[in-house]
Order: sequence, then structure tokens, then C-alpha cells
Amino acid sequence: METYLSLIVGLYFAASVYLLLSESLIRMLIGVALMGNGVNLLIFTAGRITRDVPPIIAKGAASAQVMGDGAIANPLPQALILTAIVISFALLAFVLVLAYRAYETTGTDDTAEMRLSEPIEPAHLPKGY
Repeated sequence: METYLSLIVGLYFAASVYLLLSESLIRMLIGVALMGNGVNLLIFTAGRITRDVPPIIAKGAASAQVMGDGAIANPLPQALILTAIVISFALLAFVLVLAYRAYETTGTDDTAEMRLSEPIEPAHLPKGY
């Protein structure tokens, strides 16, 4: 199962890098969202996939290795994924607002055309400090 998830993570990252290298802001936003989902799946895969096992150490056991069957779920990846979901959602919302403001200002979502809207000669720069 980890092998398949690792391949899916690789596909997520490949697709997100491809979209981030695009010239369209909408594609870049989709690339940021895919990158966030790929990171979440990577954390989930790295935390070992265990099924039907609670992340609780049995009563009277000093650690997880003392248990008879040795099966215990790792709660750390679950907590990291919840935190990463919140952070990636906030980042996506922030980048979405920035992209919308850039589109409003320039009238296009193409980064090559946005570059043309910048002035060639900078006006009113300070001579020194």
C-alpha cells in the first residue's frame, strides 16, 4: 500500500511543479493546492499505515514495544496532517486573494502580460539613504 501511495505522491508533486511553472495564475493556484495535498499524503505515507489499531498504549505497558503484538498507530502524522491542512488552506486563500488583486489591477491572468504592465523606467526612486 505504501508503494502505491508513494507513486501517487510523486504524481501529485510532478503535476504541481508542472502547473506552478505555467504562465497562467489559475494554473499556479491549482498547482499550490495540489502541492498542499501532496505534502499531506506524503506525511500520511511516511507515518506508516496501520489499520484498525488505536494510537493508545495498553494499560500497564511502559512503551509501545512492550505490548504483545507490537501494533500501535502513530498519532504524530495525524496531528501533522491536521496542522498542514489548516496551513495549506490559509496559504491557498492568501494566494487566491493576491491573484485576484493582480488580475484586477492588470486585467489579465497571464504572467507574461503582467510583466509588460510594469514601467520600464522606475519613477521617483530615492537617490540614496
